[in-house]
Amino acid sequence: MNNRVQLIAYANRFGSSLSGLHRLLQGPLQGLFGGVHILPFFYPIDGADAGFDPIDHTAVDPRLGSWADVKNLSQDVGIMADLIVNHISAQSAQFQDYAEHGDNSPYNGMFLTLGSVFPDGATETDLLRIYRPRPGLPFTYVTLKNGQKRILWTTFTSQQVDIDVRHPQGAAYLATILQTCHDHGVTMVRLDAAGYAIKKPGSSCFMLPETFAFIDELTHQAQALGIEVLVEIHSYYRLQIDIARRVDRVYDFALPPLILHALFNHTARYLKQWLAISPRNAITVLDTHDGIGVIDIGADNADPHARQGLIPPEDIHTLVETIHAKSGGESRQATGAAASNLDLYQVNCTYYDALGRNDRGYLMARAIQFFAPGIPQVYYVGLLAGGNDMELLAATQVGRDINRHCYDQAEIARALNRPVVQDLLRLIRFRSEHPAFNGDFTLHAAADHVLDIEWRRGDDWARLVIDFPSARCEISYSDAGTSAYLNLFEHCGE
Repeated sequence: MNNRVQLIAYANRFGSSLSGLHRLLQGPLQGLFGGVHILPFFYPIDGADAGFDPIDHTAVDPRLGSWADVKNLSQDVGIMADLIVNHISAQSAQFQDYAEHGDNSPYNGMFLTLGSVFPDGATETDLLRIYRPRPGLPFTYVTLKNGQKRILWTTFTSQQVDIDVRHPQGAAYLATILQTCHDHGVTMVRLDAAGYAIKKPGSSCFMLPETFAFIDELTHQAQALGIEVLVEIHSYYRLQIDIARRVDRVYDFALPPLILHALFNHTARYLKQWLAISPRNAITVLDTHDGIGVIDIGADNADPHARQGLIPPEDIHTLVETIHAKSGGESRQATGAAASNLDLYQVNCTYYDALGRNDRGYLMARAIQFFAPGIPQVYYVGLLAGGNDMELLAATQVGRDINRHCYDQAEIARALNRPVVQDLLRLIRFRSEHPAFNGDFTLHAAADHVLDIEWRRGDDWARLVIDFPSARCEISYSDAGTSAYLNLFEHCGE
């Protein structure tokens, strides 16, 4: 992955198709991004979980285009695709064969059941120990077409059946997806839900030592094809640091809530503590197709007293409530028990609305992201400083849809002309093009209310200084041997 700002987008929601997304990147967004993470474009894109439950993980949904379109796009920018590790659609050919023939299916054993993980039965203690991202137990009772009854392991929804990644059919399934991606120009994969891939009796069934070993093996398999690996894990921050040592890239999911905390509370104390130790091989984000994570800055659920979080527990509660207040209560309607298909550890809201649509605060947040260690990734809604889509939320009752707006061409054109977006585009271009960001990162000593960070490579340098109480932000940099300043608020005003 090149050290330029990356885009993350659904092709059907930002460009209408793969070729439409390509036209945007060749047109109004030309030269801005070094790569694009195309969110699930596999068949179908509109299943139970917005494409994260593919019926055929090796086929492009024809409504978006074809593998040829992916290959064409890869000629201009790097391509990242999702490798959905943990599960497969209940409508897939593999599961349908299993549902038809049960024990006589060649896919018997590929799908995890309660009995296959707990052959001696599970106690109440065993079940309560299982780590859950969503309410309830991870099981779905089914009767197969041949009359056999099964209790399937379904971590996310009843239509997403967990696979045994250690079974020959499960391993072959993942290998086929990797090969297909490689053959069509994909140079990086994101391991989706990898933390849940290994289940073991008597454990949390989340990020076990065996899970680390599996991620290691899959990473080596991908690297042998020339594919880099990004691991997506929402978890205790120390675990994220451990994972970073073993893979090409991890997400810095702690950064988004810490930036909000700094802006809301006029202090960079906790943000600076994190920047001092955060993984340097991170993909930095403010927003994604999921919500704003809070588990990533909290204490370890397994031992909250000994393994404390990045900010105090009471600050996390206040942070969430402030987001709800800044968004006019809209995020509350999309978070927790208020919406289905929810994640317990995330606040569903656009980042722009989480900041109360404050242009200055939003651009300062992006500046911090772009100066933080790692490679920045910008979500398509965030690129356009988009607001909460309450109509889509009302239509689907899926909390995360509040931040998954479907833009038409006219909306994109209007949004790109907004002052705050114009300033963001300038900042993206600066981060992608200035050579200092290929050098060394320094977190300068400063008072708690000041953030002072710098990148330097030889004679090239770029520096960001923010005073949070006054909301003053200064970006200075080298320009052909002289000092220059980037006015972060050139279009949206001081």
